[in-house]
Amino acid sequence: MDIRKLQRAIVDGLEDVKGQNIVVFNTEHLSPLFERVIIASGTSNRQTKALASSVRDAVKSRGFPVMRTEGEENGEWIIVDCGAAVVHVMQPAIRTYYHLEEIWGDKPVKIKLDDKPATLVKASGDGAAPAKKAAARTAAKAPAKAPAAKAAPAKKAAAKKAPAKKAPAKKAVTRTVGVKSAPVKNAAAARKAPAKKTAARS
Repeated sequence: MDIRKLQRAIVDGLEDVKGQNIVVFNTEHLSPLFERVIIASGTSNRQTKALASSVRDAVKSRGFPVMRTEGEENGEWIIVDCGAAVVHVMQPAIRTYYHLEEIWGDKPVKIKLDDKPATLVKASGDGAAPAKKAAARTAAKAPAKAPAAKAAPAKKAAAKKAPAKKAPAKKAVTRTVGVKSAPVKNAAAARKAPAKKTAARS
């Protein structure tokens, strides 16, 4: 039995149902019963059951045996015994509590996981396009705000010119006073004029 093909079949089965945090450990030095321990997480009972079923199908389709499956009743922790490899499908809380990595994780095995980087790049590209459009819209709106800023000094200039219009009103008052003062002087002169005439008569 080629253990590398078996672990590849198991990992492919886990990835088909979006298994999370998939890790593979070499356990040949720890137990004579199996050579690999593979751990993965599922977010719900439904997903853990689907992950276990996908692993069984993938292993059998590659010609490897599946000995037994345990824990499908509750779905919190399902063990799929594939002979030379044992698969633990666990919900995150159960995985954190039992932390099997401390028991079997002395020798992690490097294995290629399908992270699908092309999808991530495409998503980031789609997000960049709206950002550029938004920047273009902002740039287009910027000139429209400029005249409003220039209009403010014009209002200040009009406010400065307003007192200048009141100046003629003050001059008018001065002229009116001048007109009133002229008759006063003429009246005084008129009063003094008869006094001179009486002196002449005497």
